[in-house]
Amino acid sequence: MLRLQGEVSRNPFQGMRRHSRSYMLALVCYWGAMLFGYDTGVAGSTIALPGFIKDFHLEGNPTHVSNLKSNVVSVLQAGCFFGALSAAPISQRFGRKYTLMAFAGIFFVGAVVQTVAKHNLTPIYVGRVLAGIGVGAMSAVAPPYVSENAPKELRGRITGLFQFILASGVMISYWIPYGVSVHIPSSTLQWRIPIAIQMVPAGCMVICLLFVKESPRWLAFVGKDEQALQNLAWLRKTSTDHPETLQEFAEIKTGLEDEKNSTSSNPYRELLKKGQWPRLLIAVSMMFLTQWSGQNAIGYYAPSIFQSIGFEGATPSLLASGVYGIVKFVATGVFLMVGIEQFGRRKSLMFGAFFMGMFFFIIGSILYTHPVKQGLTTIPTSSIAAAVMIYLYVIPYCFSWGPIAWVYVSEIFPTGTRATGVSLAAATQWLWNFVLAKITPFLTERLTNGRLFFMFGSINMLMATYSYFIPETRGLSLEDMDVLFGAITPEQRKANLEARERGQFDNVNQADNFGEEEKEKGEIAHVETVQNFKV
Repeated sequence: MLRLQGEVSRNPFQGMRRHSRSYMLALVCYWGAMLFGYDTGVAGSTIALPGFIKDFHLEGNPTHVSNLKSNVVSVLQAGCFFGALSAAPISQRFGRKYTLMAFAGIFFVGAVVQTVAKHNLTPIYVGRVLAGIGVGAMSAVAPPYVSENAPKELRGRITGLFQFILASGVMISYWIPYGVSVHIPSSTLQWRIPIAIQMVPAGCMVICLLFVKESPRWLAFVGKDEQALQNLAWLRKTSTDHPETLQEFAEIKTGLEDEKNSTSSNPYRELLKKGQWPRLLIAVSMMFLTQWSGQNAIGYYAPSIFQSIGFEGATPSLLASGVYGIVKFVATGVFLMVGIEQFGRRKSLMFGAFFMGMFFFIIGSILYTHPVKQGLTTIPTSSIAAAVMIYLYVIPYCFSWGPIAWVYVSEIFPTGTRATGVSLAAATQWLWNFVLAKITPFLTERLTNGRLFFMFGSINMLMATYSYFIPETRGLSLEDMDVLFGAITPEQRKANLEARERGQFDNVNQADNFGEEEKEKGEIAHVETVQNFKV
């Protein structure tokens, strides 16, 4: 595989002020990640609340309860799967910004339907399907939208904020159910508060999106070059005739021209061509492996998982889940600040998976040699040790597969197939998310004495091997990905870019040589310079 040398930001604070608008856009778009994390985490915690169990008559034998729990959790993933698939043609037709606004509105409706449910699981199912459609679409649109707007030297850190804000949503989803379980008696209000809170980030997202700019790359792709250049200059805090801005825009237009000269209008067909199918294969397989890493199984059913290793009762298991959420949030933030641009994608994925697998094997060994005994009045030392290992496991996850999978998938596709490629990757993620949400309660019941953790440990070791064979993308522009994956030769891309830059700066120099009496004509020439970027 061809290796390219890209720019890398070594100082975690370098460029934050200059590129503050890219950070701001990411934070606005990633309200959707907050919803992603909160809505997926709150289900397992809320179902464990006595008020929910009482209102929806979930008492019964353990197998029946597990089946009902998995249904409530997994219908969200079913909606997410179809939401992710539907996002690609909509965002490609109407743009990233307005697609996010529309699906955030759909999520809001779903949250309302869930909140007003009482004594009947049907509104819960319907509301979670609607919320899932919104979350799935936002997970497919928000990361590539942010990636398209981020400067290449900070793209990993800015795009990786998706996982950081997702982790904050998961953390909040654990602590709110814990708070209501301690301070609010068993009642309808006890479970409605955690469900209703998800309407807040959805509403904030819709409002804040009104004040951000559309993706310059998407605008250039649909032929709106002047607006694209203006939006790019706004993001970089420069003027439209600034040399660096013109240089970056020239790279964008050159990449789009190379892409349009060799592609058809069907993005699904394009993904099967040379230089494209390896990207699709990596994106889909990476999302598949992320789901089987074990993290989401723990995330969805953290209370049940902690109960299975000895934390009996709703309150102790929710407290242990809350600590898990804090560890995940802090670890993700540390990695984004000091790790993702320093260590790169490939090495982080390799070593992260190795240590994830190691901690799972340790947990399995503890539970195999010290099986959990029911009816104890105190939490055994072996259970505390297993819980600590779960906390330690999530640190390498947050230093690798957690943030990097979304970053990598969002940056490897060209503009014409990015929405489709990320949509298929996100749909793969949600499909296997659905499968794991459905089977995890049964795996927890059947793979006892550490066998569940041995299974996940083995999968993580396979993930470490897989990571060795993927190319490094750190510091490369989105347009460089075509060269990296062999869609175009380096010589051809260099020649095309030099031809465009030569034509661009020749026009600029002609404008600079005008006399004072030709000032008005010079202004016209400058406008023509911008128009030269159009295909």
